[in-house]
Amino acid sequence: MKPAGKNFKLPRYQGTRWIKAELPQEAQVWSLGKHKSISKERQQRGRVAEELHRVIEANAWRWPKRTLYFVSDLHADTDAFIASLVASGGFRKTGPGDGDFKLTKEGRRARFLIGGDCFDKGPSSLRLLRMIRLLMDAGADVKLLAGNHDVRMLVGIRSLDLPPDPRTEHFFIRMGPKAVPFFREISDQYLQGSDALRGIPDNRTCRRHLFPRKRWFREFPRLARWAMHDDQVAREMQRMRRKYDVFERHCSDAGLSLRRVYAAARKWRELFLHPEGEFYWFYREMRALHRERSFLFIHAGLDDTGAGIIQEHGIKYLNRQFRRQMHQDLFDFYYGPVANTVRTKYRDADRPLTQRGVRMIQQKGIHVIVHGHVNQFHGQRIMLRKGLPNFECDTTIDRNSRRKEGLKGPGAAVTIFHPDRVALGISTDYPYIKVFQPDRLLRQLKKDGMA
Repeated sequence: MKPAGKNFKLPRYQGTRWIKAELPQEAQVWSLGKHKSISKERQQRGRVAEELHRVIEANAWRWPKRTLYFVSDLHADTDAFIASLVASGGFRKTGPGDGDFKLTKEGRRARFLIGGDCFDKGPSSLRLLRMIRLLMDAGADVKLLAGNHDVRMLVGIRSLDLPPDPRTEHFFIRMGPKAVPFFREISDQYLQGSDALRGIPDNRTCRRHLFPRKRWFREFPRLARWAMHDDQVAREMQRMRRKYDVFERHCSDAGLSLRRVYAAARKWRELFLHPEGEFYWFYREMRALHRERSFLFIHAGLDDTGAGIIQEHGIKYLNRQFRRQMHQDLFDFYYGPVANTVRTKYRDADRPLTQRGVRMIQQKGIHVIVHGHVNQFHGQRIMLRKGLPNFECDTTIDRNSRRKEGLKGPGAAVTIFHPDRVALGISTDYPYIKVFQPDRLLRQLKKDGMA
């Protein structure tokens, strides 16, 4: 491949014969071009250029000391993950099996950052986690961030062991039909044989364990308004009515009785929450945020409260709070500012991030946020949010989402951050590798009379 800029080369894809995704081969400057490569909230293109120029010149970004490969929103698609690893240049595929790979010289020096949402949608959450474990065991430096699907699963399973409480008894059904393939997968792998459901109560009893009581729809709004805005409560009620009505039908369509779903949920708890469980490492390794100098990596985003916690106590403190709260009061955790890091999409109903919040994290030296969670269909995008650059890296790579959105071919994507002040956006849904070099972009904006 051709160099993308001075003293920098594009990644070399190794082992492409073993993946089906078609990766871009040539580079293009990451600019204000087609498909909103760089955009700003509710502003026209000229204003975007002015704001970008101001942001880059005002803040001396301190880039990571090592190369970072950011891959997010895998949603149980191991093939998309493997293809994304090949796209990074830090991973060489050597054969058809999941374990047939080697880390390249660059990969041994780099850090692999998985940006959340490993669970749900299919085709195999368990296979994906085993692939991540293989990558770790091969010596890769891997960091795991929490996604809303990952957290929602944990909260849903843990709620089954709690006394009836209108604040928490809906969390299992709140996972919705997207979680059903995961339970089917656990059933297929662990709950076969004549005694697989031994000790599991009848269907009616299991339904009482899994579903909130009908009076929940009256009680939850009254209790939740102490912690949530009215529009948040209204959205939650609408979402729950929809999921309550269809969950059992989706289980039946997947060949699962409620007895088997309940048994699968108990098995999930054993696999993920028991110290001897195969996947106990997953939540143990998980963090809400990861910082590399001026760059903050997160699944969804921040609000002013989260920004204030970072300003006052730092990233390590917020991560400790995340790990502590997700094993304590589920309601306060899930609807509070700590878990907002895995949920927000900056909608009117979400907890707000204002310019005040941006200033708070900038005072701590954070000038860029990198996240997933917001679906993109033409590769990665840079969004200027209250003057804060956000690299939006959920490029919809899992096969089921791609089918739903009408995207063609297998998906793969990786966003690469180099110490030599270069960021690359590689995606199967954009014909070029997007190359972001702040100094080069400023020169181009001045040349075009846009800055």
